[in-house]
Amino acid sequence: MERLTQWQWRLYPDGHRTRRNLALHVATVPLFQLGTIALATAPFVSLWAAPVGAAAMFTALAAQGRGHKGEPTAPVPFRGPRDFVARFFTEQFVTFPRFVLSGGLLRAWRDAGVR
Repeated sequence: MERLTQWQWRLYPDGHRTRRNLALHVATVPLFQLGTIALATAPFVSLWAAPVGAAAMFTALAAQGRGHKGEPTAPVPFRGPRDFVARFFTEQFVTFPRFVLSGGLLRAWRDAGVR
């Protein structure tokens, strides 16, 4: 059985081809990551960090959802809440950073200018 990271990586370029979606991911993946950190550390830092972190995570989620609606290839439907959480967190903390560091984002950005 293919692991989630391998499966997501294999499909990732097809679902991230428009400049609008790529730009939204560049802006919102760090927002989601910081929101997650704020939410996780709120009990140790400040309880105000929890709603701020949750709002950042939700904002990133909503923006990326809109970005994917404009893609020629629709995302694979989620099989339920656990699948959604697993896939979304994996994308934010593993797959998108890997996409950036591997040069995939730059290639997708260049290719999107041709379309």
